[in-house]
Amino acid sequence: MSETAAENTAEAEAETETEAGKEVSQETDTRNILETAAAVQEDEELANVVTAEEYLMSKDVVLLEYEKQMFLDLVHADGLLVCAKGLSYERALVHILKAYSDAGNLILVINSSDWEETYYKSKMEAKYIHEVANTATERERVYLEGGLQFISTRILVVDLLKQRIPIELISGIVVLRAHTIIESCQEAFALRLYRQRNKTGFVKAFSSSPEAFTIGYSHIERTMRNLFVKQLYIWPRFHATVRGALKPWQAQTIELHVPLSQHMTSIQTHILDIMNFLVREIKRINRNVDMEAVTVENCVTKKFHKILQAQLDCIWHQLNSQTKLIVADLKILRSLMISTMYHDAVSAYALMKRYRSTEYALSNSGWTLLDAAEQIFKLSKQRVYNGQQEFEPEPCPKWQALTELLTQDISQERHRVEQPKVLILCQDARTCYQLKQYLTQGGPRFLLQQALHHEVPVGNLSDKYASESQSIAAGKPAAAATHKTGATGVTVESSQPPAAAAGMDELSQLLSETDAEAQHFEESYMLTMTQTQLQPQPQLQSQEKHLKSDPNDSIFETIPELEQFDVTAALEAAAHRKQPYVCLQTFKTEREGSMALEHMLEQLQPHHVVMYNTNVTAIRQLEVFEARRRLPPAERMKVYFLIHARTVEEQSYLTSLRREKSAFELIIDTKSKMVVPEYQDGKTDEAFVLYKSYDDEPAGDNAQSRLAGGQPQGQRETPKVIVDMREFRSDLPCLIHKRGLEVLPLTISIGDYILTPEVCVERKSISDLIGSLNSGRLYNQCVQMQRHYAKPILLIEFDQNKPFHLQGKFMLSQQTTATNADIVQKLQLLTLHFPRLRLIWSPSPYATAQLFEELKLGKPEPDPRQAVALGSEEPVAGEQLQYNSGIHDFLLRLPGVHTRNVYGLLRKGGSLHQLLLRTQAELSEMLQSQECGKLLYDILHVAHLPEKDEVAGSTALLAAGKQFGAGSHNRFRKAAVESRRGRR
Repeated sequence: MSETAAENTAEAEAETETEAGKEVSQETDTRNILETAAAVQEDEELANVVTAEEYLMSKDVVLLEYEKQMFLDLVHADGLLVCAKGLSYERALVHILKAYSDAGNLILVINSSDWEETYYKSKMEAKYIHEVANTATERERVYLEGGLQFISTRILVVDLLKQRIPIELISGIVVLRAHTIIESCQEAFALRLYRQRNKTGFVKAFSSSPEAFTIGYSHIERTMRNLFVKQLYIWPRFHATVRGALKPWQAQTIELHVPLSQHMTSIQTHILDIMNFLVREIKRINRNVDMEAVTVENCVTKKFHKILQAQLDCIWHQLNSQTKLIVADLKILRSLMISTMYHDAVSAYALMKRYRSTEYALSNSGWTLLDAAEQIFKLSKQRVYNGQQEFEPEPCPKWQALTELLTQDISQERHRVEQPKVLILCQDARTCYQLKQYLTQGGPRFLLQQALHHEVPVGNLSDKYASESQSIAAGKPAAAATHKTGATGVTVESSQPPAAAAGMDELSQLLSETDAEAQHFEESYMLTMTQTQLQPQPQLQSQEKHLKSDPNDSIFETIPELEQFDVTAALEAAAHRKQPYVCLQTFKTEREGSMALEHMLEQLQPHHVVMYNTNVTAIRQLEVFEARRRLPPAERMKVYFLIHARTVEEQSYLTSLRREKSAFELIIDTKSKMVVPEYQDGKTDEAFVLYKSYDDEPAGDNAQSRLAGGQPQGQRETPKVIVDMREFRSDLPCLIHKRGLEVLPLTISIGDYILTPEVCVERKSISDLIGSLNSGRLYNQCVQMQRHYAKPILLIEFDQNKPFHLQGKFMLSQQTTATNADIVQKLQLLTLHFPRLRLIWSPSPYATAQLFEELKLGKPEPDPRQAVALGSEEPVAGEQLQYNSGIHDFLLRLPGVHTRNVYGLLRKGGSLHQLLLRTQAELSEMLQSQECGKLLYDILHVAHLPEKDEVAGSTALLAAGKQFGAGSHNRFRKAAVESRRGRR
């Protein structure tokens, strides 16, 4: 039996081994198949890998020659690309992003505006675009999916510090608007964190603002250093490759010089005379200040306020009041010049009237008293009223030229194109609205509506306007409907000069470009030319008017499909009616930025473009668009320039060209002399700019003699600073990290920065300090800090570009305004209420970072868990929660009581009544100090009256006695007498 059982057992084991062998062989086969499939897939992927040159040769890549060169330059090496406005590096960047689009790559795009983000997302495949998640755990998952992410820099910095993002796996970072990258900004912080732990990823930066690199000392080198790039690629319009790509495909250009009216020419001359006088005056008053940028030529350019702010911001507090008034008046004169040149006569006159008031005459630099100013006011009125003081405003000179262009020149082209498409480009939405109203309503009707809107007295109408007044009276309900239901919302304009914004400093208020008029205009309109043979149709909008015998009436109507921004539907509607159509468009829009023009050109494919105003960027965009189409000369679009020759308009255009050219010449010259270290890209260990080592001990014999026998110490821990998450909006965390301190981002409810277990810092800017003092928020913050920290600090930080003292609207002394008069008293009360609160005044974030580093020397590191728990509703390990916080704060204010002995007093003191019964020895024992016990005993039992020689104290005592009665202080005197008797 035993032999049979053994045989059966052996057979069973053999069968089991056979089955196991089969399973193993099957698993091996499956694994081999999977490996083979993976290898085949990898081979296919490798087969699809192409070089940058091969990628450009593919069919779906349509780039101009200079765009191809941009693409190749930045694919082969990291660098900063600076191109001229209108040359559009956007297409090259789109293909760079497409080339790197893969689930295995993680590409981050930072510092992009909303319209740039929308544009690039629309050009990419949706599967590679990942939206930034709201929660931290969700973002960690999205990061690991790879692809392309447009992320705000503040979120990126926090994720990099908390290591939520796999820094080593980031393929690269693309930086847009690189001219804004300064040493202390969040983008530079993110790039520094990225380069510290990722030596292989790329950094590619783009900018289309060459003028920005001319402001300040060696701006271009500092920007490249902050970006960690070594290469600089410059693409001006005069680059040989750019000229070669655009010149063969130039559009047909026709320049129409429109003369100004006699009144407009005189007004322009007088305004320039006053500007010239004020410029000479400002230079005479400030002989020691560099006023190179203050010229009449710069005063009439669009960038005047930025030029002036960059030059005067640092020395604004040194300028006298007359200089500040002149700066404000130069801005006002520029607005008057713009209104005269571009706005209608009624609007310009309404603006002039605002500066003819008595209030303004008393608050300006005195230019309104000049003869030229009187002529300006007189001529502006003559543009609206005729010699008999009848209402007869003159039309804009360009209106007639535009009408002739649309009705004659372009209409004659209909033999070549059945339905001409015309694109009219304007500088702003207001001009766009003005042209739309003129084309759909006629000039006289529009001017009369403007007079009613601006509350300009109409009075008697001239014969020319008599019939128009009757039609406008009948059309008032329609006009009201336009204001309510149309695409344009209009509110009544204030007749007072614009008030200063509350949150801006004085210079920013003077130079801000905000318009006082609260009108909101659309940025594009679509019109069609009404046919004479068409029967009148029901009005789709109140602005529609059909052709009549009166030449002042309109021959255009609006297309309602464009209300939904559906250009395709609008074109189909116009094509169905077989009508020519006209599109009014601004050079750039809020929704699409400067790409709005390119988008409109692609959709509309216009045959004619009318440049109602001149713009360098728009002209180049038209050149690039024509070069892409590569049409024969006869089929290219015609570009008409309506320009006032030898006027401020032409000069402003030429000045902008000159400034850009000189900026590129400076950048090219800088590049030829620039010394770029090998370690600047941060990819080698020599990049010492990234690290500040705390392991290095002081050199020298004296330093070594302090150690025990010269023995080496252990590695020193990197100092840590706990930073509140809300503080990452400021520059300070970046500068703290740059000095080698480790930044721990946490959400803390008490303070902004925790330096040590005892030191807590609340940071306030000047405007924030005033606001929090007035609201009482700062008092509550100080209560919390003093309750939980032994050394609370209030840091008052100034802007590094502003003077280091309170001045201007933040002047604290001799200030009589209701909002700021009591700031000094409130600061004094704050220090009286919180004796342990320390005030620190810092001139800039750089000084603050250095101060934090010095405050931490030799101090213990803060505990992150303790910092988060303090002030929250969760229980904290500490004795203070066992006692009433009000009693705790009261005892801390008593002499002899501090944070080290207050808890012993709370445990053993009982109540305040029992504390009064204690002897000095018992108090000394509870406070563990004879000196502290004596201080506390004296404050509780000894009457503290002023000394006889303290006149101020005696006067205050007498005044108090009169106020509260003679017996109010007798109690203290009796207590003092009794205490002396007790001692005897």
